[in-house]
Amino acid sequence: MLSKQQPAPDFNSPNQYNTPVTLGQFRGRKNVVLYFYPKDDTPGCTIEANQFTALATEFSKHNTVILGVSQDSCTSHLAFIDKFGLKVDLLADTSGELCKSYGVWQEKERNGEKKMGIVRSTFIIDKNGVLADVEYGVNHEGHAQSVLDKIKQL
Repeated sequence: MLSKQQPAPDFNSPNQYNTPVTLGQFRGRKNVVLYFYPKDDTPGCTIEANQFTALATEFSKHNTVILGVSQDSCTSHLAFIDKFGLKVDLLADTSGELCKSYGVWQEKERNGEKKMGIVRSTFIIDKNGVLADVEYGVNHEGHAQSVLDKIKQL
């Protein structure tokens, strides 16, 4: 698992429009909120995406871009964005490489059944590409506001 003050792992993943997005393109210019969620258009993930969308203007005022990541396809991401009018970019980590590099691909247990999956997690990466905050196993409810409060401290 990652921890604060270490360099954030670089990434190159397509967004909902199948356009490559890299961490390097924000270096020196913007803070990045990289949040990992299990699946498009599921209850908790929809709440989290809608809350980030509701605060998108505030994040922008603090020179911060929001990137959601799941293993869903670009097509699935686009449908999710269109359905809810989301104002965040969603990265398609179909290979699972990005999830593994950030340590969010973990064994989870639900109803007594163990299986591998994405643990809802959020990383705040400062303009220098350093992890300013690391949170594994977050609760989606109210999470976007909590992240915004941390961004305001940077």
